[in-house]
Amino acid sequence: MTVPMLSRARIVLELGCKSLLLHKLRSGLAMLGILIGVMAVIWLVALGEGVSHQAQEQIKELGATNILVKSVKPTQGVSTGRGSTSVVEYGLTELDYDRIVQGVPTIQRAVRMREIPSVARARGREAEVKLLGCSPEYLEINHLKMARGRFLTDRDLKERANVAILASGTSEKLFPYENPIGRTIDIVANSRSDAYIVVGETESRMPSASIGGSLEGRDYNLDVYIPLDTLRARIGDQVVTARSGSQEGEVVQYSQITATVRDIDQVEEAADIIEVLLEKKHPDGDFSITVPKELLRQADMLRMMFNVLLVLIAGISLVVGGIGIMNIMLAVVTERTREIGVRRALGAKRRDILQQFLAETVVLSAIGGVVGVAVGFLCRPVTKGMLAAVERWVPDVWAALPPAVQGLHPIIAPWSIAAAFGISVSVGVVFGLYPARRAALMDPIEALRHE
Repeated sequence: MTVPMLSRARIVLELGCKSLLLHKLRSGLAMLGILIGVMAVIWLVALGEGVSHQAQEQIKELGATNILVKSVKPTQGVSTGRGSTSVVEYGLTELDYDRIVQGVPTIQRAVRMREIPSVARARGREAEVKLLGCSPEYLEINHLKMARGRFLTDRDLKERANVAILASGTSEKLFPYENPIGRTIDIVANSRSDAYIVVGETESRMPSASIGGSLEGRDYNLDVYIPLDTLRARIGDQVVTARSGSQEGEVVQYSQITATVRDIDQVEEAADIIEVLLEKKHPDGDFSITVPKELLRQADMLRMMFNVLLVLIAGISLVVGGIGIMNIMLAVVTERTREIGVRRALGAKRRDILQQFLAETVVLSAIGGVVGVAVGFLCRPVTKGMLAAVERWVPDVWAALPPAVQGLHPIIAPWSIAAAFGISVSVGVVFGLYPARRAALMDPIEALRHE
């Protein structure tokens, strides 16, 4: 029983292919709609996966087991007037650091950092930079790498050494043609200038993009790193800025405290404990807590929603292709009305006519789906080629593109291939069923009379 059924299916498919080959252009145009739809599904999902992968990698660079506690200037801070200077005191303090370290048992380490906008000068050159007072752990916790020289040491902190490490962009601006190691730079911050000896330079790192409203973008290439204790001793916690004829001062001990737990499952619990500990001493809400693990979860959820939306959009192309197949098959049924009558007169059943025309639509959609999948695999080389062409021929446009677009690498998801091909075949069956059923229900006598 199995062999005759297989033979029958083979005969039906052969007849369907022969019928389609009689009108190659028409069949090709019908398959084109399915091809474009399948290709669109694979390409759009691949581009979406590529963008999502970049966002998740940027979040992972923060450390999935890290908790970022930042100082946030309140909208209405507690200020004290000192002549023409208004001073606002807010943010994280040494006591907050002690509370976090002592009050959260799952924390392995906590790293403090103070950031001040500054100007760096050397050999007549000048660069606007961010002066960061930090500890040796800052290098590892932010996944920075040394290009030459060394980073800060515990001895630098203890001795309050006047040493500095330049980021790659800062080094390029101040020392474009020479090795900065051993050179002296002047840092102008808070209306005073101090000299530092350069002992290291970090490698270039792609700026991190802004993610939602909880994590702002950051450019690590325009930093200058000095020992935290040196910054607090030389510059202090108060920074005064001249603005509109008056001066505004801010007193901030730490810009950020990064707490690291042992296991990713402990992140949320530790973050909740930190929030409770700090809320008691910060009723104005002058701090924020960011958990990269939560951002990863949100990014993954957004990726899923984005993929569903893309599949729905690309699915419209498949539906349009299916409508095209239906229109063509309806025309084919009309053209072959007399053939249908002859086959019915020779003993063919309605089931045979239904199977023949349904086989033709399935062959159309299946071939279109296979070719569409093949074209879908070209997404990555085509994207790379287009980006390379823009970089070479239109450098101004390339420079204006965000880093996420410049470094875009499409990732083809296996499920998108299966889904696109499955949808294409389903579209062929659904939109081919009506023309096939219409052919099967024709009256044999009326069909033979058709001219």
